[in-house]
Amino acid sequence: MTDRPSLPRRASLELLRAEAGDELSVLIEERLRDGEDPWDFMEDLPSVDELVVLTLRAENIAADGGNRPTQARNYRVLRQIAFDYPPLTRAVWRLLGSEPHRRWDATVRIEAS
Repeated sequence: MTDRPSLPRRASLELLRAEAGDELSVLIEERLRDGEDPWDFMEDLPSVDELVVLTLRAENIAADGGNRPTQARNYRVLRQIAFDYPPLTRAVWRLLGSEPHRRWDATVRIEAS
C-alpha cells in the first residue's frame, strides 16, 4: 500500500473550497434545524480548508480500498496533501493529531459521548 494510490487529479483549489463551503453550509443548516444554538457548535465546525483536507484524505482512503490508515500513514497522507496544495498547509497542521476529525458530525458526537 502506498500513500498515494492512483487518484485522478482533482479540480482547482478554488473549486474544492467552493464545494467545501457548500458542505459547511449544509452542516450548519442541519444543526440549526435540529434546534442547536450556533454559539454551542460553531467552534466545533471545521474551516473550509480543513473540510477540503478531510475530503482529499477520504478520497485517498477510498482509493486504498477503504482501509483505515495507521497513524504514520495518516501523517504521510496529510503531509502529501500539504505538498500538493500548499495553501492548505495550515489546515493540515491543525488537523494532525486531532482525532476524531469529524467532531461536527452527529454520529461522531454520539459515539464520543
